[in-house]
Amino acid sequence: MSTFNSYLILGFQHIMNIQALDHLLFILSITCIYKFYDAKKLLLLITAFTLGHSLTLALATLKWIEFSQNWIEFLIPCTILFSAFSNLNFKETKVKSSKLSRRKFILVSIFGLIHGLGFSNYLQSLLGQESSILSPLFAFNIGLELAQIIVVASILFFSNILIELFKIKLTYYVLVISGIIIGLSLPMVLERW
Repeated sequence: MSTFNSYLILGFQHIMNIQALDHLLFILSITCIYKFYDAKKLLLLITAFTLGHSLTLALATLKWIEFSQNWIEFLIPCTILFSAFSNLNFKETKVKSSKLSRRKFILVSIFGLIHGLGFSNYLQSLLGQESSILSPLFAFNIGLELAQIIVVASILFFSNILIELFKIKLTYYVLVISGIIIGLSLPMVLERW
């Protein structure tokens, strides 16, 4: 198997893994307020997250930036908690009528920066053995993005079934999902404090 394929699979597995619960919860927190007709907005948000994630992975791997891993491990669940709490004032009409706000795009990108730093030490140890990091890093991020798109599509499919088939109001769905995310991420924040 080529190096490119190995890192592509590694990026894919980074998301499709129960150990990536924090990453999955974050994706769920930004996805649960959208429906299928919002796929373009959502794809832009997921790509913003991946770009932020990719940037810090690259910078940390090149050792251009360094942060305390303890702080990063604390900040990651904080991003999840913040995203879930921001969903609590969700209004369905607001999402339907609005374009993707620049503020949300930037915020999700910043959260991607934080999440990227969380995985950078492990990836750095793998890439340290490569003669060039450009191709493996690119492959890893493509795998990451593909996995995120699959997760987002799955969430949209599931939510669509609940909302359309079982006639659950989107507002209630968002509140319940966000409450579950808060319940799962708050202990992570407290134990990492």
